[in-house]
Amino acid sequence: MPQTLHRSPLPAKSKAIPDSEYARTIPCKTLSISAPFHWLALGLNDFVRMPLISLFYGVCFMAAAIGIVLLVEWQGTHLVVMPSLVVFMLIGPFLALGLYDASWQRERGHSAKLLHSMKALKRNSTSQWAFVVLLVVAMIFWMRIAALLHALYPSVQGAPLTEFVPFLLVGTLVGMVLASVVFSLAAFSIPLMMERRVDMMTAIFTSFNAVKSNVPAMIVWAALIGGGLLIGFATYGIGMLVTMPVLGFATWHAYQETIKKKHTP
Repeated sequence: MPQTLHRSPLPAKSKAIPDSEYARTIPCKTLSISAPFHWLALGLNDFVRMPLISLFYGVCFMAAAIGIVLLVEWQGTHLVVMPSLVVFMLIGPFLALGLYDASWQRERGHSAKLLHSMKALKRNSTSQWAFVVLLVVAMIFWMRIAALLHALYPSVQGAPLTEFVPFLLVGTLVGMVLASVVFSLAAFSIPLMMERRVDMMTAIFTSFNAVKSNVPAMIVWAALIGGGLLIGFATYGIGMLVTMPVLGFATWHAYQETIKKKHTP
């Protein structure tokens, strides 16, 4: 794993290491455990101040969630849940790019435009596509692990609760480990690739280091994201109209407050 780069006592004229350097780890700041609530408040403020952009991306997320819910109900089986989530993982990051761009434009004192936010898909698209493929591969791997764990599921219908304990314990443990890894790699990767156009490896190393260095705050942040997704799916996708834009805007502010800038000591 590449080591985190720290500023060395060089002369004042020396320049920061360029973002074009491959597979490095950009330093992060130390966060308080309450920081995620501040990000959420900033995200909500962006949501209120950019209603058109919020509505557009909220509808996109809502349509995707409704499609998953309807597919599960139509098939009548939970086996389509994971494949559907893979599709959601594929389109979600690209929709979130538009939200990051809108917050970025507003942060720089510009008037955020919907068309401009949609063009964010073209910014560093090679690294972004590679990262999305990585997420999809991780989800497929997760599906295979889940299929193997079904061997622990009781084969007798109406089995007592005690026979479900091994399946529930192992499944929960494996799911938490895989979810933690995916979250660590994805927490700050896409906004970093969009703004500073770094390569995918630099983005995931930086994101992993930031999460590892701020575990308490990241647990709270992951819980807030999970809560937003749960509300969205529990309301048959309608909740996504609000929760996903707010979380998308908040993620941009989380990135801005966590990853150090080029000239930050």
